[in-house]
Amino acid sequence: MKALVAGLCLACAMTVLHAQPTAWQPSQGHVQLPLWPKAAPNAQSAPGPETVTVETRHLIAGKPLTSVTNVVRPTITVYAPTTTPVGAAVVVFPGGGFQILAMDLEGTEICDWLTSRGIACVLLKYRVPGAPYDWHCDCRPHNFELSLPSLQDAQRAMGLVRLHAREWRIDPHKVGVIGFSAGGYLVAEISTHYARRLYPAVDAADRESARPDFAMAIYPGHLATDGGRLNPNVPVSGKTPPTFLVQAEDDDVDGVDQALTYYAALKNAGVPAEMHLYAHGGHAFGLRRTRLPITGWPDLAERWLRTIGVLSKGGVGL
Repeated sequence: MKALVAGLCLACAMTVLHAQPTAWQPSQGHVQLPLWPKAAPNAQSAPGPETVTVETRHLIAGKPLTSVTNVVRPTITVYAPTTTPVGAAVVVFPGGGFQILAMDLEGTEICDWLTSRGIACVLLKYRVPGAPYDWHCDCRPHNFELSLPSLQDAQRAMGLVRLHAREWRIDPHKVGVIGFSAGGYLVAEISTHYARRLYPAVDAADRESARPDFAMAIYPGHLATDGGRLNPNVPVSGKTPPTFLVQAEDDDVDGVDQALTYYAALKNAGVPAEMHLYAHGGHAFGLRRTRLPITGWPDLAERWLRTIGVLSKGGVGL
């Protein structure tokens, strides 16, 4: 009996974490494209190969989390609408503290939602770990810096989408972004750092605008200083795109002050902004359904997308 129990414990332990040193790949039928034709700017080596990990110890809404780290070759994966196209596209920034990317919870599952609403989805696998995070330690900075090279990857992705807009049946004036946690910070960065590329131009994609036409930041982080001021590296202005925010008050990872500070800055700059604040929900819930009211946020996001004209037919060749 003791041997049987020990065997079962060992089997359970082995199912807690499945790590495979291989590059993340989308499901069959979706093509992953390199973000940069050659080496990415400011390229540096990682402490190991790109690794995909399935975490089963801490389930989210009863499901495991698939994450990827050591990304040095960023990519985009384009997901075509699965219903009548509306001509819009959204670039998705998964979260993960700039240490990992939550590729299913805040990536592929988001694309499944968007494409079912007629919106093309472009999933960005950006470089992580990345500055200001050290490649060789599990640490968070106390100062506020731009998330290079992730922001370079975001700028490049926006240019590629607009360059291929006609080919992908996208209205180049309906290209937005959505991000979660650290990806939410990347949303704020690309919403305020789009006028000048942070790398030498590579090709025609870098002559396209990197400004999102609309933005959705879900439980974003890194937006407020300890003194409650806006992170100076996200200089909100009247040209910052219309923004949708979702936040839980009991988020103990990226506290509620992060989203509140950003919302206040948007309001003060005259940027159309909509924020939904819930008492409960914690952090990193994505689209996974629970019994909490916050689980209904995608319905509110869809209504918002209608009010700003995104969920209306009008794409190229439609």
